[in-house]
Amino acid sequence: MVGAEVSGKAPGGRRIRGLDAGERRARRREDLLDAALELFSAQGYQDTSIEQICKQAYVGTKSFYEVFTGKEDLYLALLDRIVMDVTGRLTAALDALRDDEDGTEAARRLIRHFADAFVDDVRVARVTFGEGRAVTPLAEAHRRTNRRWAASFVETVWQRLGLPVGPQAHVVAMGLIGGLFDIIADWLLDGDTARPDDRAELQAGLDCFYTVISAGLTTSS
Repeated sequence: MVGAEVSGKAPGGRRIRGLDAGERRARRREDLLDAALELFSAQGYQDTSIEQICKQAYVGTKSFYEVFTGKEDLYLALLDRIVMDVTGRLTAALDALRDDEDGTEAARRLIRHFADAFVDDVRVARVTFGEGRAVTPLAEAHRRTNRRWAASFVETVWQRLGLPVGPQAHVVAMGLIGGLFDIIADWLLDGDTARPDDRAELQAGLDCFYTVISAGLTTSS
């Protein structure tokens, strides 16, 4: 152990470009995820091969299988990374809210942040809502799990904002998440993320949808 510390080498392997084996593996993983985001968004899941992803990432096929078991495993990891990124943005926005801010207006602002998390980088939206949908049964099951988690997150936000909720809050939250996803997916067919007017149209639609859905929060039956 002392020798490894003195030489700068990590236990169990040498350093290359200042990275030990674990760090190199983590870097390859991110490079492969970046390549998958680019290719899946441009040509779809089914029409993208592992070889293309490896070429885009400058990673050998052998190294690919040291990180992922296959293309489906990579796709699921990409979905998880997107969820983590979106959650981080929403959590930061939630923490930045003023204590005296109106709960209903704060919830609408969070929905705007939610939409921005997808449409700021259209590749993220295309992978989440486009051709990648239900590419495999496992991917669809993974997607449903993520949606349930997102609904639970929404319930937590409502509680933190002090909004009144009824016994059907989880059902309402599930409907909200599903609706938001479908509105964004539909908007992507004609909307241009670079056009302020198109972005404003999307936000107006999301605001209207939230107003309608939130009316069901206090329903008692």
